[in-house]
Amino acid sequence: MSDSPSLAGMLRHPSRSAEAKESSALLVGAAAFVVGALVGLFVFWDQDVPIAGRGSIGIFAAVGGAVSAIVAFVFGCAVRRSRARTAPGYRRRLHWFDVAALALALGVIALLAWTGLASLLSQSFVGALVYGFPAAVLGGVAMALSAYMAYLSAVNLTPMLLSLVLAMFLAVGALASMLSATDPLWWQKNLSTLGMSDDLSALAFNLTLIIAGVMVTTIAHYATAFLPADSVSERRGRNLVRLGLVVIGILLACVGIFPVDEYLGAHNLAATGMAIVYVVMVLSLHALLPTMPRVFVVLGYVYVGIIVVLAAFFISGYYNLTAVELIVAVLVFSWVIVFLRNTGAVEQADGDAHDDGLVVTKTQAVP
Repeated sequence: MSDSPSLAGMLRHPSRSAEAKESSALLVGAAAFVVGALVGLFVFWDQDVPIAGRGSIGIFAAVGGAVSAIVAFVFGCAVRRSRARTAPGYRRRLHWFDVAALALALGVIALLAWTGLASLLSQSFVGALVYGFPAAVLGGVAMALSAYMAYLSAVNLTPMLLSLVLAMFLAVGALASMLSATDPLWWQKNLSTLGMSDDLSALAFNLTLIIAGVMVTTIAHYATAFLPADSVSERRGRNLVRLGLVVIGILLACVGIFPVDEYLGAHNLAATGMAIVYVVMVLSLHALLPTMPRVFVVLGYVYVGIIVVLAAFFISGYYNLTAVELIVAVLVFSWVIVFLRNTGAVEQADGDAHDDGLVVTKTQAVP
């Protein structure tokens, strides 16, 4: 049995092995805890702090957790990049805007997660206050956990992990927008109504769509790099699928950039175009990527059939537009997430891949 790496060796090569990654993640979390606890002592000194609401420990944990998650993820990407550079003949695949979008997504997840947890606890302990010192410690713990998870996400980034981040981000962003909507009957109109007002709900909805769109473009380059490209037809199919995902990501971001109440034509064009590109890509997937599992290809056909049935229900007046939009959105993004997991399986099966799952053969790219 080999000895554990020394602290000095781990600091010099924090992503060399799984043990080094875990150890460096613990150090990142510890640093976030120290910073968070010290800032919390300064903020909450000699005070009784509410659990949720203005000036609460929940707000402190949410904001601090978001900031620490962003910083830790960017740092983890820098560590991974330096590791990749030591392998000759390889290049990275994540650009600065990809890292920014993923970091912001993790920050938003941390922000909304700690806010929701604080709100739930405040309803469980009605009227309870927290002393200043334990409030600072709890805030430090929240920052440490956020930094720890974000750093590990960066150094262990894979298509499967990207699918989890995308799913979590879409879920928390959509729920936050729905729960904070000023119009409780927004669902009687359409899903885009959430992005019409000037309040927090509209900001959360539109920002979720924009960031998710950038994430999908990141996914398009990242996941398709592991698909077979040994022949001209395979390279052509991979590039077309990648282009389709990029177009879906751009159109998704445009849905958030152009609110329906201000840019009706552009908004509808982006939403409709996204659905059309998705259907075309699904129907042609088997021809473009013959190596994709047949079960996944059939799943896409089933999804398209459901979308056609939903469209018929909407035209007949059986379903309202909100129901159709919600179901179609779930279908499209669940398909993208399953697509990521299938390409992630291809990555794991690649015998030439680097032991950290981030470096592939010289004919392919590296994040």
